[in-house]
Amino acid sequence: MPPRNELTRLMADHAFLRATGAPLIPGNTLQVLRDAGENYPAWEAAIAEARQTIDLEMYIIADDLTGRHFIDLLAARARAGVHVRLLYDWLGCLRASWAGRFRPLIAAGGEVRASNRPRLSEPAASLSRDHRKLLIVDGHIAFVSGLCLGNAWLGDPAHGKPPWRDTGVRMQGPAGAAARTLFEETWQDSGDGPAETRDAHDTAAAAPVGSVAVRVVGTSPAAGNLYRQDLLVAALARETLWLTDAYFIGPSAYREALRNAARDGVDVRMLVPRSSDLPWIATVSRTLYRPLLEAGVRVFEWNGPMIHAKSAVADGRWARVGSSNLNLASLLGNWEIDVTVENADVAETLEEHFLQDLRQSTEILMGRRQRVVLSHPRRRLGLPLRAAARSARGAVRYAALLGGTVGAAVGGHRPLDATEAGALAGVGLFLLANAAVAWFYPQFLAIPVAIISAWMGFSLLYKAAWLRRRNHRAGGS
Repeated sequence: MPPRNELTRLMADHAFLRATGAPLIPGNTLQVLRDAGENYPAWEAAIAEARQTIDLEMYIIADDLTGRHFIDLLAARARAGVHVRLLYDWLGCLRASWAGRFRPLIAAGGEVRASNRPRLSEPAASLSRDHRKLLIVDGHIAFVSGLCLGNAWLGDPAHGKPPWRDTGVRMQGPAGAAARTLFEETWQDSGDGPAETRDAHDTAAAAPVGSVAVRVVGTSPAAGNLYRQDLLVAALARETLWLTDAYFIGPSAYREALRNAARDGVDVRMLVPRSSDLPWIATVSRTLYRPLLEAGVRVFEWNGPMIHAKSAVADGRWARVGSSNLNLASLLGNWEIDVTVENADVAETLEEHFLQDLRQSTEILMGRRQRVVLSHPRRRLGLPLRAAARSARGAVRYAALLGGTVGAAVGGHRPLDATEAGALAGVGLFLLANAAVAWFYPQFLAIPVAIISAWMGFSLLYKAAWLRRRNHRAGGS
């Protein structure tokens, strides 16, 4: 029998394999890339150096300079004879698709498919998103991250708009080939045609090129691979568990796992946005703070415009980076891809980035009844004075915001009471507004309900007829 420590490690490895369905793949190189300033140039260089294949699976390709720039890069490589495939989420890229931004790539010989288009036969399935951010070059170099393609990640220094904070990785080796296998599955699910044949470089990609062991965790709707893994990590962490998440609405089981870890003495910290591009998520997130804080979990809010990273690091050894957020949509509803790494150097880099981010964040503390003003999630710290001073009420609101901001900046923290009250009040007012509309103007709610019901009814009849025809043909053959 193996020694006790070795047996524990083997049991943990087997548990991770069962939880994720992803084996631990040794023999890779892996580099952590911080923000668009490091990710985008690395993507551009890899695309420019591609010799055989480029596969890109992307949730959002914005109809802006950044989105068009990368489409032009892909088109140029397609014209040079590289086999280029683009798989985009139909909803995330709706604007760019309607504007015809993918036509230059198609004209250059690239293949373009939309993932999970609405289907009459399965209307509910269209709610799932292909939320992956994955670039694979020549079958063995893969980039996995939280970054989409858009100007927001670069910011606009000329107009005082800071870039979004995000994290990605560049990996090369057998793990890159595993990422391409996941791409191939979603590519085939999104269209017709024969499966991609393996080229010579796919065989070469399996050769070890480094010393980093990686799991490439692919999640599809209802699979929950990453969810099971993160529950397992929360249970196994012994010293530290530091999380960064862009849209935290953790399921109850995961929140309880974090609370149990904190009660057991683990240093659990969570970094989330203060301002968000989806304000209602930031509001709901704040309603979940109190039970976490009571158990000893430390919660921090990023002071910048948006922190979009999705990462975790535990015990200075285990790390995760990818596209999955800690909410049910990502954990159980979408197509996602994350890489988990068991490597001290990678974990140390992510720990350094996390501590650096905390220096630009505000810690949320349990308070009694201190009056603290919580800025609206959309509002940034650079609120123009003239806009706020247009009325006496505006001036008072600005002064209160400024006072709360200065206090948070000096003390590095703020109590929870007003934060929680504001979040709960926002959710409560939203529900009351819906109730008022339903009571006084029921037709406004009846119309969308009727449309959705009709769509689902027709789709079920369509699917029933299709199944009946298929069974009839099978019986007659």
